[in-house]
Amino acid sequence: MEPSPAAPPVAPERLFDSHRLPGDGLLLVSLLLYAPVGLCLLLLRLFLGLHVFLVSCALPDSAPRRFVVRVMCAVLGLFVRQSQAGDRQEQTRHRHRGEPRVFIANHITHFDHNVLHLLASCSAPALNGSSGFICWSRGFLEVGGAESRGELLESLKAYSAQGDTPPLLLFPEETTTNGRVGLLRFSTWPFSILDAVHPVALQVQRPFVAVSVADASWVTELLWTFFVPFTIYQVRWLPAVCRAAEEPREEFAHRVQQLLATELGMASTRLTAADKAEHLKRLRHSSSVSYSLPAPTNSVEGRSHAPHSAAPVEEGHLAGVAQRVQEVLPHVPLAVIHRDLAQTNCVDATIANLLEGRVPFLPSEGETEACSIAPSGSGAPAAASTPATARVKVFARSPEARHLSLQERKRALYDYARRKYTEKYGVALREGNH
Repeated sequence: MEPSPAAPPVAPERLFDSHRLPGDGLLLVSLLLYAPVGLCLLLLRLFLGLHVFLVSCALPDSAPRRFVVRVMCAVLGLFVRQSQAGDRQEQTRHRHRGEPRVFIANHITHFDHNVLHLLASCSAPALNGSSGFICWSRGFLEVGGAESRGELLESLKAYSAQGDTPPLLLFPEETTTNGRVGLLRFSTWPFSILDAVHPVALQVQRPFVAVSVADASWVTELLWTFFVPFTIYQVRWLPAVCRAAEEPREEFAHRVQQLLATELGMASTRLTAADKAEHLKRLRHSSSVSYSLPAPTNSVEGRSHAPHSAAPVEEGHLAGVAQRVQEVLPHVPLAVIHRDLAQTNCVDATIANLLEGRVPFLPSEGETEACSIAPSGSGAPAAASTPATARVKVFARSPEARHLSLQERKRALYDYARRKYTEKYGVALREGNH
């Protein structure tokens, strides 16, 4: 079932944590006090972790081996719990019969496959092109054709056809999230291997710091795992889900995604791993240009950060209002408008932020001329229907006069954009005020 159109979209910022340390002052002070103990635990667990790795390599894959390694991982601060639901026996019978042989789980950390392997025999294929010792030591299954999606599917189908191999463990999100807000859109290729899958709901908890950071490597995540006092993985096994007759793979994948989202109490989004890559790209770009943005120096600039009551934006109409703002400012990308509206919740504040350069963005193609209005010092509109495109022909001699003239042009351009928006969507703005 498709999500309700009125449901507010989930912004990428809510799905991925960009900072490891907590923002709460009390938690930060507690982390600083804990730091000496954490460093001692880190050094000790690095030594013990080597023994856990050697034991897991020496013992064959079996229930006793998984129990021993699970106990040793508890010493490393990794506690794994699984739900004792009534459908667990049914899942055991499914595995004894040999199907379904595909586990579908949400993805939170770089070690989700290792944790699930402590509870059930399964193999997670390496999909990032890694091979050799690193791939084997991390517990991944090296398969052929990982560079091509078609060859990969053929390899995994051939692997699943063998009756003596462990079930496959796949993460259709194809990248990690923070595990708190929503699930990324499931890729359809994991559901092309077999017509029956076992959904696995995974939740991770950790004190002091974030469970995962969007751009962190697996080595960094491992060190933080050894540093914190403990990390709790909660695993819930859901009943097997079978694809209905003539059901498209896309609908089958979406149905499993909705099932896992409901079980975890999160949203089922349409964002993908490509959106995460784009989000990280924007974060790097923003951090590289933020140091050059001028700080507000007068009351006119300071007003754009204050909450406005002229045009509040309801969450349900955020996408539509962002589209309307782009019609007024066509050189601004829609994603930038949408992100700033989600933060300001006000059309006036967003328009002011975009015109005065507080929100960094790259102008859309074909609109670079419009983008030069604000920085080039364009003149004020002479009428409500005339855009502010006239160049300034008189250059003031004193810095004070030039600064005042620039602020006047900014204000005139802002008033023109707001007036144009109000004239075109005045009814919608009045509705938003209620």
